[in-house]
Amino acid sequence: MAGNQEKSITVKTAAEIEIMQQANRIVAGVLSLLQKNMRSGLTTMQMDKWAEEYCRDHGAEPAFKGYRGFPGSLCISINEQVVHGIPSSKVKVREGDIVSVDFGTRYKGFYGDSAVTIPVGRISEENEKLLTVTREALERGINQVRVGNRISDISRAVQEHVEKFGFSVVRQFVGHGIGISLHEGPEVPNYVQKQASPRVLDGMVIAIEPMVNVGTHKVKVLKDGWTVITADRKPSAHFEHSVAATADGPLVLSRREGET
Repeated sequence: MAGNQEKSITVKTAAEIEIMQQANRIVAGVLSLLQKNMRSGLTTMQMDKWAEEYCRDHGAEPAFKGYRGFPGSLCISINEQVVHGIPSSKVKVREGDIVSVDFGTRYKGFYGDSAVTIPVGRISEENEKLLTVTREALERGINQVRVGNRISDISRAVQEHVEKFGFSVVRQFVGHGIGISLHEGPEVPNYVQKQASPRVLDGMVIAIEPMVNVGTHKVKVLKDGWTVITADRKPSAHFEHSVAATADGPLVLSRREGET
C-alpha cells in the first residue's frame, strides 16, 4: 500500500528481519495464488476473500483491512486505476485487463507488503511493455538498496528507467519504510526530489513500489476516498517488494516462488 506521510526511520535486528521475511512469504503466497487463478469473469471480491483466507490460514492478519478505514484486505486496481482500488462483488476482470494486486500482512508484530500487476489473458503490446518496464524499474531500484547509498539513488534508478521508455512515474504516492508499522520512514519516491534524502542504513527495511503510467504522472482520487486513477485515464502498473538493507546488499523479503 502506497504511502505519502513521513514517519520516523527505524533499523531492524537480524531476528526482526527474519520475522519480516516470514510475514512477506505469506504476502508472496497470496500474490502467487492470485497470479495462478487470475481469469476473465473473476470478481475482485472473490480475490479479496482468497487473500484473506490464505493470510489467516498461515497465522497472519491482513494488514490493510480497516487501515484508516479501508474496507478490504486487498487493494485491486484495474487498468487506469493506479492503487488502492476497493474489492467489489460487482466488478469482474475481463480479458485484456491489467490488474494490480497489493497485499499486506501483520505477523508476530511486524508487517509485510508487496504488489504485482497481473495480465488477464492476452493484453496489448503497450500494456506488455508497461508491465515489463515497471518490473524492471523495481529491480533497478532494489539494486540500489546498499548501505551508504541514499534513498535518492533508488528514486533515480526507477525514474530514469521508466522515462527512458516514455512512461511516467506517479509523484503523489510513494514507497515507504516498513516494520512494526505499515508505513514508517523514510519515504521512497519513484522520482528524484530536490532536497537531500536519507542514507540507506544497515537493517533498514523499505517497500519500493514503482507506480508507472502510460501517459501523464498526474492522478486523482475517486469519490470513494481511496481509488486512485490516472488523470488522463491511460493504463497504470504497480509492482512492489519489501527489501532489507544488509551488509551483503539488498535482501528481497517478498520474492515470490519462481519469480525471475
